[in-house]
Amino acid sequence: MRLENRVALVTGAGRGIGRAIALAYAQEGARLVLTARTASELEETSRLCQELGASTHVVLGDVTVQEDVEQMVSQTVDRFSAVDILVNNAGIGGPVGAAQDNDIAEWIRTIQVNVVGVYLCCRAALPVMRRQGRGKIVNLAGAGAASAWANLSAYCASKAAVIRLTETLSLELEGTNVQVNALGPGSINTRMWEELRDGAKDVGDTGLYELGQRVTSGGGASIERAAELAVFLASDASGEMTGRLISAVTDDFHNLPPRIPEIMASDAFTVRRVELD
Repeated sequence: MRLENRVALVTGAGRGIGRAIALAYAQEGARLVLTARTASELEETSRLCQELGASTHVVLGDVTVQEDVEQMVSQTVDRFSAVDILVNNAGIGGPVGAAQDNDIAEWIRTIQVNVVGVYLCCRAALPVMRRQGRGKIVNLAGAGAASAWANLSAYCASKAAVIRLTETLSLELEGTNVQVNALGPGSINTRMWEELRDGAKDVGDTGLYELGQRVTSGGGASIERAAELAVFLASDASGEMTGRLISAVTDDFHNLPPRIPEIMASDAFTVRRVELD
C-alpha cells in the first residue's frame, strides 16, 4: 500500500472531495485525522474509513481559527506521533455575481477560508514536518486558479493565491524533504457546485449556470480521479516534485515520476506570465 502507516490530516473531510480523499488514503493504509465543522458528517467519513481498515481520529474545527488549527495538529501528533501528510481541502465557493455587487462579508469570508485557512494549517504543520525531516502538503486548487471566471471574483482570487502560496512555500522548504503541491480537481459534483449553480441562476450568468447544471447532473469531472491524484501527491511516487499545480483532469500524473527532474528544472506545471515573441 502506497501510504501504509503514514499519518494524514485532511481538512474539509466531512463530505465531497475531502471524504473521497480520506477514503482513498484509507485504502492505501494511511492513519487519518479528519477535520471539519460538522460532527455528523465527520463521523460518517470516519466510519467509512474504519470499514476499510484505517485508524481514524476526528477533530471538529474551523480552519480560519488559529486555535482550532493548532488543536488539529497537536491532536494529530498526540494520537499518531507524526504529521506526514496535510491535505488542505476545506473551501467554499463564495458569492456569485459582479464584484461590486458581492456581499463584502461573504467576499472576505471566502478569502479567509480558502487562503487564510490554508496558510494557518501549513503554519501549524510545518514545524512538525521539519522536525521529522519529511512531509507532503496537498493544497486544493480549483476553477480560477489558472484562468479568470466572471462573477466568481472571490473564489478565483482565493484559488490563484493558493497557487502562489504553494510555490512560495516550496522555495522556503528547499532542502527540508517537505514537498508542497497544488491539486486541480476539476469541476466535480459537490454541494459547492450546487451553490454556484444556484447563484449563477440568481444573477443571470447563463454560462456558469449551464456548466453547473452539467456538473451537478453527472457531467462533471471524476471525484475518484481527484482522490487518486491526492494519493500520488502524498506518496513517494511524487518524489521531489514541489511547487507545482497538477490537474486531475488534464495531466497524466501516473507517468510523471520519470520526468520529475525535468519538471523541476523548468516552469512546467506552474502559473507564469506569457509574453509576446
